[in-house]
Amino acid sequence: MRFDRPHRPDRSRRSDRPHRSVRSHRPFASSRRRLLITSATVVSAVLVALLALRNASGPEPGATGSRADCRPTALLEPPCGAWFGAFVPHDRDDLPQKVRAYEERVGRKLDIVYTYHDMSLARGARREGQLLTPEERRVGEDHLLLLSWESKWWGGTKQQQPTWKQIAAGELDKTVIDVQAERIRDYGKKVFLSFDLEMDTRTPANGTPADYVKAYRHIHDRFRALGVDNVVWTWITTGYLDHADEMKRMYPGDDYVDWIGYNQYNYYRCHSADWMTFAQTQNTVHDWIREHISDDKPLMLSEFGTAQDPSRPQRQAEWYAQVPGVLKGLEGVKAALQWNYRDPGPHCDLALANDAAWNSLRKAVADPYLNQPLK
Repeated sequence: MRFDRPHRPDRSRRSDRPHRSVRSHRPFASSRRRLLITSATVVSAVLVALLALRNASGPEPGATGSRADCRPTALLEPPCGAWFGAFVPHDRDDLPQKVRAYEERVGRKLDIVYTYHDMSLARGARREGQLLTPEERRVGEDHLLLLSWESKWWGGTKQQQPTWKQIAAGELDKTVIDVQAERIRDYGKKVFLSFDLEMDTRTPANGTPADYVKAYRHIHDRFRALGVDNVVWTWITTGYLDHADEMKRMYPGDDYVDWIGYNQYNYYRCHSADWMTFAQTQNTVHDWIREHISDDKPLMLSEFGTAQDPSRPQRQAEWYAQVPGVLKGLEGVKAALQWNYRDPGPHCDLALANDAAWNSLRKAVADPYLNQPLK
């Protein structure tokens, strides 16, 4: 049995999004001098100095460290590298099976599994508004979960659509907010939770930036009042700098956000754009967020991916091969989640297109930097 609406976000809002300009790719490879040392005394001195420097500055990019040193923090941040996750298309009942199939194809277990929910009331067999379904709980036994919670009633009437003003005023507390807060609290394990991802595309239709901030803070404070202490609050924007003013005005504040995520793609023919490398999709947004939103919050590439180039079947594979090297140069990026699905419109299939692309991603995510201990 399928959902009334596929278990995924409303991608249709991407179709008319203006394409942003980006700067040229900047190199991340660092040159290292090789020293030939014959004296055992000099070798010992150099090793001692290097160990002291490492202890003082922490693990260098790409280093894995000891398992104890690299265990995640209380906010699920991996100190020695970054998580790898994905959105895996699925129906309501087959999430565990689809996750396993993706993992077999990519050659490793996912760290984070990304799912999407609305704010509808649970009626009959409908579970879109139910955070932590039985299937998610099964997957959560050995994965981290990122739950995206949208102020929507997918397939509902106009009157059923929640508004930011209603949420901020507490009108949904008893029927929606408290119910889901208690489900998360009773789950016990920590989860990433995002409220209204890509909120910068939802205004003015859903309200003003101030309305969004009030709604976000109300949910956060309501969870706290109910004793929910196992949520890692994750604020996810598009990262499109055409929306820079909206993004700044819609940030709830450091006291309300644990992680910051952004969704950037190489759309190519999907939006009649030039082909962009993985680095070109990420660099400008990363630096803008660090300058204008937060200079220290852990960052998440909450959705990343690329369209294919039918004229160059290997091009998607070449794009994914860049991922680990670029990630190591993006300060503070601690998770990257691949979007393995489509967007509306012609040429907008962002899923991995062929064996070459799968093999390239498989090799990329085998990098030690993307393989960190979950416990």
